[in-house]
Amino acid sequence: MTTPLPDIRENLQAVHDRIHRAATTARRNPNDIRLIAVSKYMTLAHITRAIEAGQHIFGENTVQDAMTKLPLIQHPAYEWHFIGHLQTNKAKYIPGNFSWFHTLDSIKLARKLSFHAEASGTRLNTLIQVNISDDPDKFGLQADRVFAFVDELLQTGLNGISLHGLMTIGRRGCSDSERQHDFSRLRKLRDSCAKRFGDTLFHELSMGMSNDFETAISEGATMVRVGNAIFGPRPVTGT
Repeated sequence: MTTPLPDIRENLQAVHDRIHRAATTARRNPNDIRLIAVSKYMTLAHITRAIEAGQHIFGENTVQDAMTKLPLIQHPAYEWHFIGHLQTNKAKYIPGNFSWFHTLDSIKLARKLSFHAEASGTRLNTLIQVNISDDPDKFGLQADRVFAFVDELLQTGLNGISLHGLMTIGRRGCSDSERQHDFSRLRKLRDSCAKRFGDTLFHELSMGMSNDFETAISEGATMVRVGNAIFGPRPVTGT
């Protein structure tokens, strides 16, 4: 028996309303916040329904899942973001398929991504993933490693990637105040990076998901990654 699709149009509108309220409360322009619909393990039907509702920015977490869908839905108007951890041997799948990569955390991976981007005649917009809460279960650089990493990255002179800012994943099971503290730390780190390396390299903040994106917006998020609140729970086969 086929499970009926949720009302994705209504869900998207509800998320946009939440973004608008959170931005207004924070005295920010809602148009400065990019909504990434996380389509991880969702079907073509889910994504098509979201496109019909006006959503053109999507995020995928795994190469294997993404490559079953992207070749069938590519369009110049659609913007695909890779937001999951990536092994270096899969870097070749990112440039040309995705315009944004959120989870850079090693020079080796940066070299691979840049090489494949140049080979495909593209340039990959990139964010550095920071493990801002020092969670042992999460990927990303520790905050005190970011300056040295950026120094090395810029000295390497990789022409296939463009650096734009920072990304983090909020802790699970923490209090609202702890989560806000983490997001505030990332914003301050982004601001420090912008002061040191230039704000053209550090103007984006990717943080906040279905259960905490309002908090992320209050602390300066420019990209929020929302899946369940739009598409409903992920299928059991995707866990």
